[in-house]
Amino acid sequence: MQTATPTAAPSASEKARAANAPYRERIIATKRALRARITDMPQRFAAITERVQRQLDAIERERAAGIEPVPQIEFSALDRISEAEKAHIRQRGCVVIRNVFDDARVADWNAELASYLERNDYLAKLQKGGAVDNYFNTLASGRPQIYGVFWSRPQMEARTDPAMAQAHSFLNRLWRFENADAPSGQVFNPDANLLYADRVRFRQPGDASLGLSAHVDAGSIERWIDPAYQNKVYRHVFGGDINQYDPFDAWGRTETEEIPSPAVCRMFRSFQAWTALTPQGPGDGTLQLLPVADAMAWMLLRALQDDVAEDDLCGAAACRAMLASPEHHGMLMRGYGSIPHMQAGDTVWWHPDVLHGVEDVHRGSGYSSVMYIAPAPDCAKNRRYADLQRPAFEAGLSAPDFAPDNLEVDFAGRFTPGDLSPLGQRVMGY
Repeated sequence: MQTATPTAAPSASEKARAANAPYRERIIATKRALRARITDMPQRFAAITERVQRQLDAIERERAAGIEPVPQIEFSALDRISEAEKAHIRQRGCVVIRNVFDDARVADWNAELASYLERNDYLAKLQKGGAVDNYFNTLASGRPQIYGVFWSRPQMEARTDPAMAQAHSFLNRLWRFENADAPSGQVFNPDANLLYADRVRFRQPGDASLGLSAHVDAGSIERWIDPAYQNKVYRHVFGGDINQYDPFDAWGRTETEEIPSPAVCRMFRSFQAWTALTPQGPGDGTLQLLPVADAMAWMLLRALQDDVAEDDLCGAAACRAMLASPEHHGMLMRGYGSIPHMQAGDTVWWHPDVLHGVEDVHRGSGYSSVMYIAPAPDCAKNRRYADLQRPAFEAGLSAPDFAPDNLEVDFAGRFTPGDLSPLGQRVMGY
């Protein structure tokens, strides 16, 4: 009697090659063109390596001294943040803004979210099937940690609150958003945002199902092959003076075209973000960051080095988050770590190029709960998505970038257009 030989699971590299099969020739052609364009590759890669290593050294020294490398500021002091503090936030590519909302209000939101899910039998409806979000596919238990609801009252109240608008304007203004080649001289309007509806997280103690390794969103192989990324966003990486590269130069960011995928955000978010609904910190299954905004420039050039196959971009795969691999990006992990302890009402924000992930296990004693709310400044790219999102909001459908569960259509207590404040109407694009 013969026994079947177990088939080895495909490696990350094999998975990436399979995902990139439709783009293989384009990847090869792009890498050859970029290598031909960059005539000073050894010196250029050495310069960005040194630039990143200096920052990694500083982060290691700070952690050894008990200093948090992620900048932290108070919401009440946003109009008094110095230029030096702003420069530090830009260098680190992330920031914690504390006390955006008060404890009592956040406690009410947290309770109302739980009630909204319970009284509308969210879990029972989810288990009946439907186009469940990919986050649920690998959960060890039947209880999800990421909940695919978009239109609850707490979510909409937080997204459309004047305090959130103030925080978004501050963050947008960290960018170089003016450019003579952009329509009206602006890449985006920093003081007018559009709403990007995302989900909520209720991560329970002991959960080991939601860990995410270091990655970036907003495109993977697009960062090399998309014309706007290649010739505008990363123009100083792939040509000219590498010292001129500025991660906060917005030129081209609103013109990128992502490869269509259920997991890809179609809006330009100046930062990714969440708002804490409960206290949480290191060990509680929380967010991890590499607080080095320049790291993406190093990753882009790393994929063009001679030890990387001509059809490989260091494991970056189409329609997937762009991962940092131990094989190619091990240097960066020196600076990677968990964010500071957060209280309810605090917020954390990170640049779309910043490597981030989630601790593998929640070892704490209480729920680690957040609402994902990111700034999406007004521009043509974001207005196009807003036009798709508005009908979904009106009908209670899932937001367009996510799996079409459409569970909220008949939910009691769902937030509706009639509940919008004047600010809410503006951010929804009415």
